[in-house]
Amino acid sequence: MNRFKASKFRHTEARLPRREAWISGIRAGSVTSCGNQVKASCRWIAFNAEAAGVLGIVPLECEDGGKRTISQLCCHSDVVTDFDFSPFDQFLLATGSADETVKVWRLPQSGQDIPGGVGLTLGPGGAPVDVLQFHPTADAVLASGAGKRVTVWDLGQQQPLTVLDSHGDQLQSLTWKRDGRLLGTSCKDKKLRIFDPRAGPAASQSVPGHDNNKDSQLLWMGSSDCLISVGFSQMREREVKLWDTRRLSGATLTVALDTSPGVTIPLYDADTGLLVLAGKGENLLYCFEVAPTQPALTQVTQCRTEGSTRGLAAVPRLALDVMACEVLRVLQLTDTALVPVSYLVPRKSVQEFHEDLFPDCTGTLPATDAQGWWAGDSQQVGRVSLHPARRPTETFTSPIIAGTGPTSTGHSNGDTGHTDGDTGHTDGDTGHTDADQSEASGYSSPSSLASPSSAATSLSASTGPSSGFASSPSQKSLQSILGPSSRFRHAQGRVLHRDHHVTNLRGLSLTTPGECDGFCANHQRVALPLLSAGGQIAVLELSKPGRLPDVAVPTIQNGTAVADLTWDPFDPRRLAVAGEDAKIRLWRIPEGGLQETLQEPEAVLQGHTEKIYSVRFHPMASDLLVSSSYDMTVRIWELSSGQEVLCLQGHTDQIFSMAWSPDGKKLATVSKDGRIRLYEPRRSSQPQQEGPGPEGGRGARLVWVCGGDYILVSGFDSRSERRILLYRAQALPEGPLSVLGLDVAPSTLLPFYDEDTSVVFLTGKGDTRVFLYEVTPEPPYFLECNSFTSNEPHKGFVFLPKTACEVREVEFARALRLGQSTLEPVAFHVPRCPKQREYFQDDLYPPTRVWWEPALGAAAWLDGQDGQQRRASLRPADMVPVSEAPKDAPARKFVPASVYLEEKTDEQKKEELLSAMVARLGNRDDPLPQDSFEGVDEDEWAKYLAQIILVGAQVVGRAFMRALRQEFAASQAAADARGRAERPQSAAASRIIGISLQEAQQILNVSNLNPEEIQKNYDHLFKVNDKSVGGSFYLQSKVVRAKERLDEELRIQAKGDKDKGHKAET
Repeated sequence: MNRFKASKFRHTEARLPRREAWISGIRAGSVTSCGNQVKASCRWIAFNAEAAGVLGIVPLECEDGGKRTISQLCCHSDVVTDFDFSPFDQFLLATGSADETVKVWRLPQSGQDIPGGVGLTLGPGGAPVDVLQFHPTADAVLASGAGKRVTVWDLGQQQPLTVLDSHGDQLQSLTWKRDGRLLGTSCKDKKLRIFDPRAGPAASQSVPGHDNNKDSQLLWMGSSDCLISVGFSQMREREVKLWDTRRLSGATLTVALDTSPGVTIPLYDADTGLLVLAGKGENLLYCFEVAPTQPALTQVTQCRTEGSTRGLAAVPRLALDVMACEVLRVLQLTDTALVPVSYLVPRKSVQEFHEDLFPDCTGTLPATDAQGWWAGDSQQVGRVSLHPARRPTETFTSPIIAGTGPTSTGHSNGDTGHTDGDTGHTDGDTGHTDADQSEASGYSSPSSLASPSSAATSLSASTGPSSGFASSPSQKSLQSILGPSSRFRHAQGRVLHRDHHVTNLRGLSLTTPGECDGFCANHQRVALPLLSAGGQIAVLELSKPGRLPDVAVPTIQNGTAVADLTWDPFDPRRLAVAGEDAKIRLWRIPEGGLQETLQEPEAVLQGHTEKIYSVRFHPMASDLLVSSSYDMTVRIWELSSGQEVLCLQGHTDQIFSMAWSPDGKKLATVSKDGRIRLYEPRRSSQPQQEGPGPEGGRGARLVWVCGGDYILVSGFDSRSERRILLYRAQALPEGPLSVLGLDVAPSTLLPFYDEDTSVVFLTGKGDTRVFLYEVTPEPPYFLECNSFTSNEPHKGFVFLPKTACEVREVEFARALRLGQSTLEPVAFHVPRCPKQREYFQDDLYPPTRVWWEPALGAAAWLDGQDGQQRRASLRPADMVPVSEAPKDAPARKFVPASVYLEEKTDEQKKEELLSAMVARLGNRDDPLPQDSFEGVDEDEWAKYLAQIILVGAQVVGRAFMRALRQEFAASQAAADARGRAERPQSAAASRIIGISLQEAQQILNVSNLNPEEIQKNYDHLFKVNDKSVGGSFYLQSKVVRAKERLDEELRIQAKGDKDKGHKAET
């Protein structure tokens, strides 16, 4: 008997996993709402993604140890404020949004490739939806809070069962009692209310809650009569309160936490009594044990995480690792990852199931349905064991949305291998694909991301192609290891020589509107707005680079400040200038450039009532111009008559950018109201499609990519990070396919898309870096290439037509960079070896569109006709395509070293060191062969390998000979000096000049002339000083000479002893 009734969870510890176990590569949204921002079922995790109206969807457990695929659920046209998984059907998800609607979605079963059904839509309800929660005992019952009202829905009938009485202010949270009888709410009017929805719409109890009206949350403690609330005190302290509905006059316990401003997220587990608290924007998780009967709140542990908390969710108990004594698991949502935090109770044995830690928990089969509960049925959900051997295999599929099989109206047994359409029993692993259902759902499964009709794709820019693609095993393995890459990933940008620069630019206007690129250029000339009064514009000829004179140059007198300007693609002498006086002036430049100041325009277009944002010429039809203005209209002008022919409506705020589709049929715009609009001007003045665009009102740009099937938009997120978004042109309402964040900077990224290479260049005014990405119509959509960086910020960066590129230098794009007082051409090229540059790179230069020739006239286009421009090759007449280049005979690149080298013994090396090399190389100081070598191609390397090895041997031999000669000279001088000494020299000193017996003994480290010791030390020192092991030829040569000196001394001594023996005998 435990006398003190100590808690079995008092030693619970929080354990953070390694980074490999994190779900990384996500981009969490910064949604201001009362929800927890992340929820989990036994199969799926949902979280607020960065894009408005989008949830990230990821499996709770990865299959086969692979990487989890992060997908998107594009569910609303505005911010998703809250969402909740059904406690019975693990694939049923309800979402609420600021667009005032509630939607219910069926996610696919694990391992399947299709959405499971069509979502339900409830509402709109007259106010943004703030909170959602499914009923704990009845299927298809959902409570939603919007504004000041709580609505209890019957999802099967798609009708409200009841609408509770209005609250005094905005609703902040709601919670069901686990037996399903009562509902509690917290409100901004600082009151807590208890409702019995079946008894009536009025609150049965209410009590003042927290003294501060900042966000509060209320949680019911299981089936007990107690509740937990978190909020702020009057002194702005975060606090936790316990309540008892049997005496709801005041809190039974109040615990002050701290004075941090972050809103507290509470998670309560009724089976263990553990309460986890986390503050938004903080990196601490607190775990408390709640004892409502005492009442008491005891801290068990706290955990410090690496990232700041954006949201927090509890994993269902049926998904816990009970054999590891995991009693609770929470998911922390950070900016870039989902971090699972496990709460473990230390036990000596982890091989057995601990019944005391894991009592039976609530099962997943509902006790009743919506109509039964509303009629008064209060049956409770059955409890199930968490023992791995006794866990139920039965799963439930709600009938409100069709499942993945032919029918799914009852329970499905995951162990059976068949499908029974009459009983509704389906095998969760044998679902079949229904193309109609896939298209009807707003969810995109991992495998459907490659389909053009899919609604969404991977959130992470680093996520590669998913398992749904049909590719060979070798492609899959290669992509999984290396990932997809661009053929332009090694592209290099360089500023051309100063001979091509225009310098001494003065008086440049650096205050052009954000909708303007700053200046414009064609293949002949460039137009630069000046800072002087009257809206002057300098026109410079690109064929005349150099330093401009100090005196004033001829200009265009526009008469008003320049808002935007652009060249006519079909007439290089016509310049359209939009002014702040709501007029568009057309100027014609004389042949050869400006010789005098122009004061009278060729034509003036009037019709806008406010300042003009931007002007763009039609890409196919001549004499057609489109303009956007502060009057919220987009007007199309016929220039030959100077009349407005079309006017597009539908904008509600400033128009940031507009762009014609490549075929000239459609026009896309992005505006400050965060919407992207697509028009077909000849059919309607209202937008054909609308979709969510970048957040914020700092600016945005758009451009058509991938043959006009996709639209790329550059803009900002809510944290002022610059990012690019990719949309399907035929599915704008579904939101972006992919979102890629780049950096944080104040200027809007200006995109330029090269349709021949599918490379997009992005940079902003005042930047020093140009981003390069290859855009593909398949995931991951953006393939990063080398960026170009300049030494100083540029005021503008404009690209020239493709015909300005030097194809002989493998140049695929050329731009003009505007500096403080210079105009510099920048060339982007792909590195190729000199041998390959002899040929025309037809893999990089497909036939380009003849953009300088119109396909049809303005009148024909307005009559409904469409044209297509021809294409022409950029190949010079004297260059052969690389695809037709003759193939060289394959050369053997790797030759065994034994062909050129022969292994030799130490004795052979010794002999060659002193005799063979000297005889073979001689004492020459002539130039070495490698001095005249030049670089060779890779294919020729094997051919010269033998020569390189021989040259290396020569270098080594000569180095050794130099060291030997130096040592010989030094030793000879020393021997001459010793020859004058009093001590007589031995006979060996006269034969081996330059080394004494004492020096030889010191080198070989011997004291006596012992032949065995001499040979042993010599062998050791010769090996350790070998060049192949990092030794020195100089020291090795001294070892050899010392050994010969001692050998000669031994022979002299042996001869002397023999002579003495003969004398003694005589």
